[in-house]
Amino acid sequence: MTDEHATHRPEDDAARLGLVVVGEAAALHSGDDAALDASEENIRETIEELIDEPLTPRQEEVVERLAAAGGALTAGLGGALAAQSGRSVDDVLTGAARSVLRQQQLASHREDVGRDRTADHRSGEYRSADTRQDDGHARD
Repeated sequence: MTDEHATHRPEDDAARLGLVVVGEAAALHSGDDAALDASEENIRETIEELIDEPLTPRQEEVVERLAAAGGALTAGLGGALAAQSGRSVDDVLTGAARSVLRQQQLASHREDVGRDRTADHRSGEYRSADTRQDDGHARD
């Protein structure tokens, strides 16, 4: 379970889960039993670290199966895209992982911009296109 004092942004948690799903897809495509076992363990560990309260055994099983199903879906779509585009499955899954990380970066950037605008507005430094630059005094 997560540390109750740690702060996690939903975008970071979503990105982590997205990468776990891509990892499961890569393990499925590899056909390596050790890679599949490691991926399944990674799913369990990630879920354990992201939850705030213990799940029931049934809930835990459902969440793990959802992540595995996401990996299977990603593996299937990745394989189809690889065949269609003439690229390797590894290239496609690497692109998927990059997309997950890029989405996280964009969300972080939007959050930073919003926080900066709020801070500027509170400090009186905020200027929009409608703000007069002449302090209300007309100049000749």
